Formats: sequence, C-alpha cells, structure tokens
Amino acid sequence: MAKQDYYAILGVARDASADDLKKAYRKLAMEHHPDRNPNNKAAEARFKELSEAYDVLKDDQKRAAYDRFGHAAFEQGGPQAGGFNFTDGAGLGDIFDQMFGEFMGGRRGGGGQRTGSDVRAQVEVDLTEAFSGAKVSLRVPTRAPCEACEGTGSADKSKANLTCGTCNGAGKVRAQQGFFMVERTCPTCGGAGRVISNPCRVCQGQGTVQRERTLEVAIPAGVEDGTRIRLSGEGAAGPGGAPAGDLYVSVGVRAHEIFQRDGANLMIRLPLRMSQAALGGEVEVPVIDGSRAKMKVPAGTQTGDQFRLRGKGFSTLRSTVRGDMYVQVAVETPQNLTRKQRELLEAFEAEMGNKNGHPESEGFFTKVKEFFESASRG
Repeated sequence: MAKQDYYAILGVARDASADDLKKAYRKLAMEHHPDRNPNNKAAEARFKELSEAYDVLKDDQKRAAYDRFGHAAFEQGGPQAGGFNFTDGAGLGDIFDQMFGEFMGGRRGGGGQRTGSDVRAQVEVDLTEAFSGAKVSLRVPTRAPCEACEGTGSADKSKANLTCGTCNGAGKVRAQQGFFMVERTCPTCGGAGRVISNPCRVCQGQGTVQRERTLEVAIPAGVEDGTRIRLSGEGAAGPGGAPAGDLYVSVGVRAHEIFQRDGANLMIRLPLRMSQAALGGEVEVPVIDGSRAKMKVPAGTQTGDQFRLRGKGFSTLRSTVRGDMYVQVAVETPQNLTRKQRELLEAFEAEMGNKNGHPESEGFFTKVKEFFESASRG
C-alpha cells in the first residue's frame, strides 16, 4: 500500500511554515501518544506516522529532498524515513522526547548513558489547600539503584564499565538512509555505551530494582486543577548508575461545597430571607482564607443580584495578588407557615397589592395585558 503524503498526515499545506508544522505535530502527537491511548494499536500506528512525517518535514534538507523525490528519497536502506526505527532500539518515548525535550523529561546523560525513566503521579487537594498551598505525602512506585551491585548492573563491579564493541561507547550507531546519514540507538547496549559481562543476579544487569518511595510534594498557593509539577531527579534511577529521571505530579483540586472557582475569582450563592432582601441590612459571608467579611445588602435586593468583594477571591500562582469574590443572592420564599405568619403575609399582600412595590411584576403583567389586547384585535 502506498504511503500517505507527509503533509496530509500532519494536515498542513505544502507551503506550511516551520511553526505551522510544529503546531500541527504537537497537537496531533499529544492526541495520539501511546501514554494517552494505552493498548490502542491504531493510535500507536498513527503516532508513528506523525513522528515519521514531522522528522522529515522539520529538517530543511530532508524536506527539500522529500518535496523533489517524495518517499523515494528515503527508501534506500529500509523504510525508516528520518532514521526512526520502531523495532531496533528507538522507542516511542525517544521520538516524543525529540519533539518536547525536557518538557517531557526526555534527556540523555553524558557518554551515551540514558537517564532513568520519568515517573508520573497524581494527587488531590481541597480548594482551601489549593488557595493557601500545602505539603502532600505521595507514595510513588519507581526504580531505585540496586544495592547488591551498587547500581552498576554487574556482579563484578570492576567489570561494570566494559565498552560496547558495536558502538565503541557512543551509545549510537550510524547508518546510511537514502541521501542522509542517520543515527540510531545502539541495539547491543541499548544506548548505554557499555555492556555487562557478569550481570547482577538481583537486578539481572539493569542496575535498578522496583521500589516504592514516599515523597513530600509542596503544592504552591494558587495551583489550578490539572497543574503538573516537575520534581527534577525524583523519577526512576537510570540504568548502570545513570542519572535519575524526573517525577511529574498532576494536581487535582476537589470541588468545594461553598466556593466555586473561576480563575483567580470565587463565587458563592448567598440565600436571603424574603424580609432581609426587602428591608436590607448587613450580612456576614465566609471568605476562602477562613475569615468573614461584612456585606451591605440594599433594601429591595432581588434574586440574581450580584455583589463584588474586592481582594477576597483566590490566590494567584507566584503572586501576592488575590482575585475578587462575587456573591450572588437567592431570595428564599418561606415554607411551612404558621397561622399567624400566614395572616401577617396576607395583610402584607393586601397592603402592597395596589401599590408600586413590585416594579418587575407590574411591568410584566402590563406587557401581558397589551399582548392579549393586541391578539384580540388581530
């Protein structure tokens, strides 16, 4: 089956700029990345196509060759356009790291050694903790250096650093790919640049073992739901003593029973008795920091009226400035009236019935009357 056009794969025009290519690839790669689509072969295949297409088109020389010769420019030496080999040591993580770099924690140590894998975890905090900041204990399953071999991977530590004969310690090998010379991870040492002649029995030569760690994560004040915090070097230990990866902690913020957050602002719904709304007065409302604020309610306040309390809202990340709090009024109609209360309300209604005390209802019924008069004439 003929290969699909690289521009069509990314959904861009043939004259697309480098920025347009990057934006298109980033959006689609995030959508189809295997981490977001576990056990989805179709998404994995789509991600491979996207990575292959972008690797060619982002390089001016490769793009020029592709524009002139099409896929034929890369057919000599195998189907790995741009040097991405999905069965010979270059995993999906390697490819994604080339695009997103340190944002996704994909880094290499010196001497061809690969860093340990990044670890991802999730924590949940209350809205009040997100407002003030908090420290949360987190248990993280990860890989730690093997104590038996001191992280070398070798039972005989003196032979832990034998240079790989395939790549001569570089961790990468070169191969001709059409018009270009490309590099791939060494298939013998897996990019480490060395081989283990006498593997450790505890870790089977990996230099790391599975462990569960407990970490204390500082949640900054003003954090939003979905924020990701990076803890450098707190991920899985690297093979053979290589540097550890990073830990990425996704923060979830639980909904609150009183406050609703909108960015740096907060909203609360304040129920008022009918008499309070009619007469007006001063009420106390709660504030997210645990204090109380006094608010003046004008006489004749209606359901839906909104009042703004400046500086009483949510904290802002990396700033001392706070948002505002908006108080929305809901006037309650009394229920389960006693006989005396009913009599008082009936007397009140009789007193107010023919007076201009309800402008909205009077205006509405005036419009209703005009509507029916118009309908009868038509």
